[in-house]
Amino acid sequence: MNTRIASWLVVVAGTLGMAGAAQGQSTVHEYLNDAALRVQATHDPVQKREILDESLHAMDRALDAVIDAPFSSSQDDVSLAGIQATLQEKRDELAGTNGFDRVPDDQLNAFSMYVVQDMEQADRTVSVSVVTLLLILIIVLLVA
Repeated sequence: MNTRIASWLVVVAGTLGMAGAAQGQSTVHEYLNDAALRVQATHDPVQKREILDESLHAMDRALDAVIDAPFSSSQDDVSLAGIQATLQEKRDELAGTNGFDRVPDDQLNAFSMYVVQDMEQADRTVSVSVVTLLLILIIVLLVA
């Protein structure tokens, strides 16, 4: 009987964990996609840049908070640092700093979608624990 209960708990925990990870990734994608939609709905290039920069900066702050959290594993920290580096490259490209050419005003809509797609592809190659992913989700929602 105890073996059956333990097996059932393992299956339930695994299923809930995968569902939590999928929900966390989906919400982060929605956050970035919403930012891209706001960029596309705005006509002023200055405002477009502000929306993009603030969204990338908010995601960076959320990652900083998770990396500083005591329960974050060293593997998670390495993965998150990689995501932060990608976010910083996007901010540098947007502003034209650190050797990047500034994204032209007429390409800001396309750049916003590129950021969303690039971060979605990063999810396929970066492994982050469920707890860490859910913490990122919570912090992004609070920061935004």
